[in-house]
Amino acid sequence: MASTAAGKQRIPKVAKVKNKAPAELQITAEQLLREAKERELELLPPPPTQKITDEEELNDYKLRKRKTFEDNIRKNRTVISNWIKYAQWEESLKEIQRARSIYERALDVDHRNVTLWLKYAEMEMKNRQINHARNIWDRAITILPRVNQFWYKYTYMEEMLGNVAGARQVFERWMEWQPDEQAWHSYINFELRYKEIERARLVYEKFVFIHPDVKNWIKYARFEEKHGYIGHARKVYERGVEFYGEDHMDEQLFVAFAKFEEKQKEFDRVRVIYKYALDRIAKQKAQELFKNYTVFEKKFGDRRGIEDVIVSKRRFQYEEEVRANPHNYDAWFDYLRLVESDGDLDTVHEVYERAIANVPPIQEKRHWRRYIYLWVNYALFEELEAKDPEKTRQVYQACLELIPHKKFTFAKLWLLYAQFEVRQKNLSLARRALGTGIGKCPKNKLFKGYIELELQLREFDRCRKLYEKYLEFSPENCTTWIKFAELETILGDIERARAIYELAIGQPRLDMPEVLWKSYIDFEIEQEEYERTRNLYMRLLQRTQHVKVCYFIVKTIILI
Repeated sequence: MASTAAGKQRIPKVAKVKNKAPAELQITAEQLLREAKERELELLPPPPTQKITDEEELNDYKLRKRKTFEDNIRKNRTVISNWIKYAQWEESLKEIQRARSIYERALDVDHRNVTLWLKYAEMEMKNRQINHARNIWDRAITILPRVNQFWYKYTYMEEMLGNVAGARQVFERWMEWQPDEQAWHSYINFELRYKEIERARLVYEKFVFIHPDVKNWIKYARFEEKHGYIGHARKVYERGVEFYGEDHMDEQLFVAFAKFEEKQKEFDRVRVIYKYALDRIAKQKAQELFKNYTVFEKKFGDRRGIEDVIVSKRRFQYEEEVRANPHNYDAWFDYLRLVESDGDLDTVHEVYERAIANVPPIQEKRHWRRYIYLWVNYALFEELEAKDPEKTRQVYQACLELIPHKKFTFAKLWLLYAQFEVRQKNLSLARRALGTGIGKCPKNKLFKGYIELELQLREFDRCRKLYEKYLEFSPENCTTWIKFAELETILGDIERARAIYELAIGQPRLDMPEVLWKSYIDFEIEQEEYERTRNLYMRLLQRTQHVKVCYFIVKTIILI
């Protein structure tokens, strides 16, 4: 029984919880931690203050401390802060050689750590180890040449030591890497501190080509102006304008250039600069330019100059309109009126050529009506303002070749061209133009205009031929028959006139037969051919029984 009891392990009894209801006051884990903090349960008492009284104790302390640092480094070599703390502790003990050794070991671990190089060099400078510091900076800028902080501190150290030539040499090495703009400005300011204007100018020369921003060219010019080199400053601005060319022009450069010339009282130069820029810079990028030009003219210009600015501003608005919609011909008309009032023939020619280049995309006459007037105005300008007949002829001919005459034409344009040739005393060309127009696209207005021209020239035989062609084209046109007969009557050929009337009333289809019959009857009455008049009325009654016809017949017979 004992062995049995001895062989078995007794399990302690667990107290049974009789009340399993939650406690009225609940305690969270956060509350437990807060109470422990308040009661300072985890705080250990500070170690006792140790006083070192002899060298043996000091060596023992150093040994223990170094062992601690070495253990930390051994655990994780990549934590650079452990290396730095170790080196700084050795430095505090004036163990410079040991600190230097620690930094070198750390650099073997991570030679790209910027902080490590800075702490190392600062330690050498602090302990006046100048050659060692130079060696460290040289190594740093060789390994990490893109870290500007190394270069800044290196040059600052050399300058503080009074080694201006050495600092300049470091700057030169730095500039070979083409650093950012601030680095170049630091070099320039360095040279200016020692009154080396020529050297600063050479630095600027390199700078504006490495960083070719407009602001840098402006800074270069202002540098020259500040030191009294006005001619050099002007050349810098001119070189800047030439450098950017017409493809990459910037208004800020021209504004700065103009303000510079304004300070020098060179007002004519200022106007030339503004006008040159406004003619070449894209209008949407020239707002500031317009503003400054306006202010300048108000300050120093006359009425003509202010008007030029206003014209330039309106030109900019029209440019925006025609750029947004090149087929807005009304905007082109307004633009052309503006440039014509300015009186610059080259500008007017350029705008006209740009305007007529926008041919309507649809070959429908309603889309071409406004467009054709651009050509008409162009030709009239060349004839009346530019006094260039040959150019006018070329404009008319180019326009007539452009129009799709098989679909539609503009008789007005043919007539204007013919009238121009008449004014130039080239009747053959005028007749050829009208003949070509009638041959390509016969229209009533063309026939009438050609006939009127020949009448003015008293070429009656040509008029007869034209009337014949006209009637072949439109035999139902009563007005043409009447005009033809009236022409023969004026010429005294009564029989031809009567024959024309007879042919007219014999046409199977007429647009206004009543007008034709009345004209024929009036013609016979004027010739006092009353019998013929009665016969005409009788023939007319056979065709129509209208009451008005009967009334006029009775009235005419009574008068006769």
